Amino acid sequence: EPAGRAVLEQVVAALRATAGVSGTLSYLDGGDSLLVGTGGGGAVVVVGLDPGHGAVDALVVPLRARTSRLVSVLRGEHPGIALRWTGEVALNADLRRTSAESGERAERRALPLTLVVLVLAFGSVWAAAIPAVVGLLAIGLSLGAAALVAAVWPLSILLQNVVTMLGLGLGIDYALLTVSRFREASATGRTVIEAAEDAARYAGRTIVLSGLAVAIGFVGLLSVPVNELRSVAVGGLLVVVVSVLLAATLLPGLLVWVGPRLLRRGPSRVHTGPADRWRRWSEFVTHRPVWVLLLAGAPVVLLALQARRLSTELPRGDWLPPEMESAQALHDLQRMERSSVVQSVRVLLRLPPGTTAVSDAGWTATIRLGRAMAADTQVASVRALPLLGPAASLPRAAVLALAPATVRQSFVSRDTQVALLEVLPREGAEPRAMNDLVRRVRAVRVAEVTGVPGASVVVGGLPAFNVDYGDAVAGRLPGVVLAIAAGTFVALAIGFRSLLVPLKAVALNLLSVAAAFGALVMVFSDGHGLPLVGLTAPVDGIFPIVPVLVFCIVFGLSMDYEVFLIARVAEARRAGLDEREAVAEGVRRTGGIVTSAAAIMIVVFAAFTLGGFVLMKMLGFALAVAVLLDATVMRLAIGPALLVLAGRWNWWPGARALSPVPSPPHHQVRPSAPGRSAHRANPR
Repeated sequence: EPAGRAVLEQVVAALRATAGVSGTLSYLDGGDSLLVGTGGGGAVVVVGLDPGHGAVDALVVPLRARTSRLVSVLRGEHPGIALRWTGEVALNADLRRTSAESGERAERRALPLTLVVLVLAFGSVWAAAIPAVVGLLAIGLSLGAAALVAAVWPLSILLQNVVTMLGLGLGIDYALLTVSRFREASATGRTVIEAAEDAARYAGRTIVLSGLAVAIGFVGLLSVPVNELRSVAVGGLLVVVVSVLLAATLLPGLLVWVGPRLLRRGPSRVHTGPADRWRRWSEFVTHRPVWVLLLAGAPVVLLALQARRLSTELPRGDWLPPEMESAQALHDLQRMERSSVVQSVRVLLRLPPGTTAVSDAGWTATIRLGRAMAADTQVASVRALPLLGPAASLPRAAVLALAPATVRQSFVSRDTQVALLEVLPREGAEPRAMNDLVRRVRAVRVAEVTGVPGASVVVGGLPAFNVDYGDAVAGRLPGVVLAIAAGTFVALAIGFRSLLVPLKAVALNLLSVAAAFGALVMVFSDGHGLPLVGLTAPVDGIFPIVPVLVFCIVFGLSMDYEVFLIARVAEARRAGLDEREAVAEGVRRTGGIVTSAAAIMIVVFAAFTLGGFVLMKMLGFALAVAVLLDATVMRLAIGPALLVLAGRWNWWPGARALSPVPSPPHHQVRPSAPGRSAHRANPR
């Protein structure tokens, strides 16, 4: 209608005058019906962005500001008008912003619960405050370091979520271990400075080895050629290094400073409160290893088997956060039956030297290729300069003479060697169908179809990006798994001078990850307990980035608890206990630390499942399940049972752990007697 056309002209004129806009394409340029909704309900303006004005994502903010001002002007005459941005650039910008906001909200939800867990673990507000402060420092320093790195190497904002999750978890974990060691040493009569020195010495070794194992997981991510994953790897490495350095340097000084306040309420509940409970549990596990292995291992194995049904495809349906403007605009396009504009497959036909897109041969080649792709059942239409509306029935010379300059520039390169064909999928096509369409387009024998030897195509667009992204991640996953498992094995083998201990650790970690994947399938794909994660319907695919992220993060975090346990068992063996007694001592000493640390990790990860971003829901849920299984079933049941069954072979070929060596008096342990608290530390 004339009034609507006048509004469209005003919108297009305002956009063309905006800095960073290289051009526009709308119904005003040639009357393409694809750019008007069915029944005239709305219109589409395709806006080209100029990379010369900086990162295209950054242009979204001023463009939205421009259209907001325009709406305020037009609303007086057209009260119902709305201008919304969508497309790959707008979607990426919104997802990054939403992801960052989701991480900040999750951090605010997790911190109060974390403090409650720490107070319950230590029985002291001062003792609980120190790990919390270290965790927040780990986040702040890691993000600051990431900002410095981003000045020379662009990083994805997904890094912020990972640093928030891991900074709070790892920083508190390492501080928890150090504070527990400090209070344990202080209970034997050591001075505050001596206790801090012992905590730094004995907890420090464990923390460095644990940090190395976690870092190996993130090093593996660097091999995946995807910016988001490499950014996560950088963030993970930074937060591990910062957390280890804080635990090794700042924390012992803090312990000396506030030590008297920490000890005012007596020893930590981590050691004194449930000591009898952990003693009874450790004796149960070490005296019935076969039964424990069968009863605890069978459910985990059954859960891990569900991982075989894991589908790394983009989920169907509406999984975008509803508050995003770009998601709302997608719904507008669906109502207009024009959502294929965003999902178009962009095919560049590259012609050999001597043939141009506007020559007879090039023109005919474009028509033949377009008709061949239009014959696909998943294709609604193909747009190219020779195929636009009435152009298909006009001679080449007439089309070139009548086509507006903006249309010609949109479909033919400046040197006329490349022609653009936009392949529009049918409305409502599922992600999997569009992925298959991309693969079929790429498989076309271009020279045969066009009749031009040397002609080739390059395929892009959002569906093609999704295919390439998924292939890049899935194709690297086996290599990443192998590299991380091998690196962790070597690190632990050197740290513990053993082959069987790191082999067991790697095997249990793989089982933990598989079980987490199985739980992911059962909840998000099968729909069991779906309301608990804030969804109303199951999804039929898991984002390709989730499995590789979960594996790398979980594999490293699981080593935290394994190193805590094995380090204590090795200490007990060096103090003269036999294998069964040493394992029981290790479980008793680390049970409270591991469960408290895991509870904090679970709180942090679970906080991310409450946001509106389905990707972060999946990631937070899988990480929480993996940590829960690892800190309970794996490290307190299956792992100790395997250590008991292996006996002296645990420490082969190293012999150091098999023979007693002098240790500080307050760390000496002796076998428990009936009715007594097991292996009480001897005072100096």
